Amino acid sequence: MMYRNVVIDVFAYALPPERISSAAIEQRLAAVYDRLHLPAGRLELMTGIRERRFWPPGTAPSRGAVLAGREAMRRSSVAAREIGCLINCSVCRDFLEPATATVVHRELGLPDGALVFDISNACLGILTGMVVLAGMIETGRVRAGMLVAGENSRSLVESTIRTMLEDTGLTRRSIKPFFASLTIGSGAVAVVMCHRDLAPAGHRLIGEASLSATEYNHLCRGNADKGMSDSGRTLMSTDSEALMLAGVETAERTWREFSAETGLTGADWDCICTHQVGTAHKRLLFERLALDLSRDFSNLAEMGNVGSVSCPLAVAMAEEAGRLRPGNRLGMLGIGSGINCTMLGVEW
Repeated sequence: MMYRNVVIDVFAYALPPERISSAAIEQRLAAVYDRLHLPAGRLELMTGIRERRFWPPGTAPSRGAVLAGREAMRRSSVAAREIGCLINCSVCRDFLEPATATVVHRELGLPDGALVFDISNACLGILTGMVVLAGMIETGRVRAGMLVAGENSRSLVESTIRTMLEDTGLTRRSIKPFFASLTIGSGAVAVVMCHRDLAPAGHRLIGEASLSATEYNHLCRGNADKGMSDSGRTLMSTDSEALMLAGVETAERTWREFSAETGLTGADWDCICTHQVGTAHKRLLFERLALDLSRDFSNLAEMGNVGSVSCPLAVAMAEEAGRLRPGNRLGMLGIGSGINCTMLGVEW
């Protein structure tokens, strides 16, 4: 899909105050590590993640989304009255019903006439939201809209640590599905998109390609018995190696579609931001797509895997770091469990 009239006005974010190191998590798991003879430092060595962020206990996912949304509106050239759609795109939600977007909409004071709903698509949420909103803008359904996501990893990480300590039957093999959950971080983002007439200096959305490989939907699954709050027991089971291989295979197919759609090759992209899982995954992805790793912008070591927030957060930080300048081409490459893959091109 190619776009003529859609621009991204602003990427904004909010970061939790608490920093939790991989070493600190391993210290809490010392009994398990000792029993299974696992070396300290394994978590950071395997993933490249030095630390991740946590919100204070009791923080609802909507709170981070509101903070990021307020920052987006402060910086945006689009007036609040122009926002015709608000979509919450995070994995974490305040409750099953109603949509978490309704909480964010109220707190931001957006127009009553705006469409307000949630999209759930694992770590691909924001990129999926960008595709949906771009289609609405391109066809004239709305003039402008906002996407938000607030991810809160505390429940998942705490539940995983507790389960690993309680299960005395864990082996070096059966422990593997838990490790991916220990890489998850917290954070929030907001993205304002609009018709080019509303923000002539906005970043033009070039095009998009998406593919699914749902035969692999069993490789990463999560559940929450009490919702996604700190009091819940949220657990995930992830076959990290199989998920990496299937995800990169799907990305290869999507990249071919994306390159054909945009008419651009790997050398044409000045900066590339991906959904960040681990260093091994990143290296394999860039190798298989024949991309120059020096064009990657990563915050993986400091933020971990922040779910739907990861890719747009990297974009916002890349802009702050001076990696994105007018005229640059940005590639946003997203892979989410399911498996779904979406790639977006932006002219900065």
